[in-house]
Amino acid sequence: MSTLILSPRYLRGLACHAGRSYSRRVEGRPADELARSRRHGRDSHLRRDDVRRGDRSTARHHLARHPPDDWLPNLPNSVLQRQIQISTLGEARRHADPVFVKPADGRKGFAGAVYRNGIGLPPPQACPDDTLVFMAEPVEWRSEFRCFVKDGAVLTMSPYLRNGESARAENGSWPAAPSEMTAVLAFIEKLTAEVPVPPSIVIDVGLIEGRDWAIVEANCAFGAGVYGCDPHKVLEVLERGCVPTVELTASDALWARPTAQLE
Repeated sequence: MSTLILSPRYLRGLACHAGRSYSRRVEGRPADELARSRRHGRDSHLRRDDVRRGDRSTARHHLARHPPDDWLPNLPNSVLQRQIQISTLGEARRHADPVFVKPADGRKGFAGAVYRNGIGLPPPQACPDDTLVFMAEPVEWRSEFRCFVKDGAVLTMSPYLRNGESARAENGSWPAAPSEMTAVLAFIEKLTAEVPVPPSIVIDVGLIEGRDWAIVEANCAFGAGVYGCDPHKVLEVLERGCVPTVELTASDALWARPTAQLE
């Protein structure tokens, strides 16, 4: 049996009961135990964060990666519903008008927010001027939904923000109207029909005040917050992002990143 290895923190976010009925073994384990798992002959899947921290696995698996930096700003305006471009942090620091700025590489080097004249952005000592960022027209999001997408289809979704506040109800649920769910599904269908997307990805979709539904951002599924999504379906999307090298298709290879080697 192969094993899907997640950090203990992320496994707790998925809810441990999901692992008990999942078709693969699911473990929450520290990264330094990955090598021992391999020595015991078990097939292991890695979180993206494990690779980023420098932990290494055999070249047996690939992880479907974050979309290229220029993927989001090059989307059609019909799915963006706002002006957005890839630029540099130096340019953002010099931008006189209010502009939404966030790191372009999917990492959380600083908070994505509206800035003006660079006030509040990290200093050059922390993030140099050539750091790639997204600069976008400020808009008001009425609601935002997280979608876990496998091969172009939404397996599970959940609202996470409404008017900038948490969408979680007092009873712990994440309620959404059927009309909202239908609109989000239709939007993802439209998006995947117009542009290629990774086979395993999280796509955030929102409704912009005075406009229409639009893509907020897209990120690698590994490490993405679950909110009210079905943890079983989340695990399916995570598994899709871990593909044995011998099973990579031509379309998978477009999104794959080689794994490092354990020494």
